[in-house]
Formats: sequence, structure tokens, C-alpha cells
Amino acid sequence: MANLDVHLHSVPREDAPALPRVNTITTRDLRDALRLGWEDFKAQPSHLAFVALMYPIIGVLLAQATVSFNVFPLLFPLLGGFALLGPFAAIALYEISRRRERQLDSGWEHAFALLRSPAIGQILLLGAMLTGLFLAWLACAWLIYQGLLGLPADVSTLDFLRAVFTTGDGWTMIVVGNAVGLLFAIVAFSISVVSFPHIIDRRVDVATAVCTSLAAVQRNPRVMTIWGLMVSGLLVLGCLPLLVGLIVVMPVLGHASWHLYRKVVDG
Repeated sequence: MANLDVHLHSVPREDAPALPRVNTITTRDLRDALRLGWEDFKAQPSHLAFVALMYPIIGVLLAQATVSFNVFPLLFPLLGGFALLGPFAAIALYEISRRRERQLDSGWEHAFALLRSPAIGQILLLGAMLTGLFLAWLACAWLIYQGLLGLPADVSTLDFLRAVFTTGDGWTMIVVGNAVGLLFAIVAFSISVVSFPHIIDRRVDVATAVCTSLAAVQRNPRVMTIWGLMVSGLLVLGCLPLLVGLIVVMPVLGHASWHLYRKVVDG
């Protein structure tokens, strides 16, 4: 693979950590990353399925919360926006893949070893950034809904769906909401596609990890776009039926993301 020296377009500082070289990848690398992710999952499927149970459980709890607090219009933004937090939610899986790669013990108990890692502060900081994006997306989604439909708080589910799919304002809300959601997804993907694995692997700070991730996307715009679409498609499939498929999809994607990082970032 060809290599590119990545540099920050700013005044260099003596104490600024050097960014790694970013490789050019192809769609073959994406398929290989998924294959390796599947191999990691097969190595300990029961352990990883146990860890991955949190994803459908969280999804169900989010759905229940929208009903309990009468904010049903936020159900789709909540479930769709939850994918923004996917890279943060998969940190335990990155650690297991890292240990398997180095032929270390990769039992499920090591999935939580990062809690004692010196990198935990930077991991949490980057996770807070993604959480901020998630909350900003929810706020935008709510404003779009209120501005275009603004149905009464006690509207029934049937009346809400009828307004969304059979009125001009409803269709406008769908188009505008998805366009805004896409922008949030692009930002989240660009800053996190290899950031968490990079922090875990090299113990770098958030700024270095994010700049490396942005450089990876800039270097491979077409392939990274395909990867983002693949991830989105697999997550949609994983939501069927009733989010149960996420028990398999999330671990495989988490492991695959680690292997994608290893292909993109030189080291």
C-alpha cells in the first residue's frame, strides 16, 4: 500500500506529537477487515455475545423511554443517533482484537482492562465529544420536528405516523431530518473511524487521534465512504428483528474496525 506523510497544517510545536503515516487502502482491505473481525468473533462468540448484549438492551431502553416520557417523535433520532456512539461503545472489542493480534490472553475479562489503562482519560474525553454530538443531534431533531409538525404532546402513535407519512410537512421533516442527521454522521465518522483504536494502541492524545482519523478519511475518501455505508447497512440489518442482530453485528464491526485501523495507520 502506498504511504503518505501526514502533517498538521499549522505552526509546528516542539512538544506536538508526530502523526503517523496514513496508508492508502482499497475495498479489498475492507473485506479483509470484516473477515478478520468475523474470525475474532468466532474465537470467543459466547464471551463477545455476552458483552454485546448491552447494545440491544440499550436500544430497547431508549425505545421504552420515548414512550414513558411521551417523546415518541425522538424514537428514530435516538436509535439512529445511537450509531454515533458506536465507536465509543466498541472500545472493549478493540482491546480484545489487540490482544489476539499480539497472541495474548483475550478472555472476556480483558475487555474491561482499559478501565485501568493510562489511556482511559483520553478515551473518555473522545467519548464525551461523541456524546456531545449525539445530544446536539437530538436537539436539532427536536427543533426540526417542532418547527415542521409540532403535534400536541399527547398525540397518539397512529396520528403521529399519519402526520409524518401523509402530509407535506411530514415529508419535509423526513428529508430535512435525514440531511441534518447525515451531516452529524459524517462528522462523527470522520473524527472517530480510527481514533479509539489509535488511542488504545499508541496511547496518543485525543488531538493526535482525531487528526489521524481525519487524515485517514481525507486520504481514502471513496473507500471510507464505502466503509461508512457498509457499517450503516449492517447496523440496519442488526436491528432486525427487535435489535437482536446487534449481538452479532456490533462485535464483528468492532473487531473489523480495529483491523481497518491497522491497515490504515502505518505501524
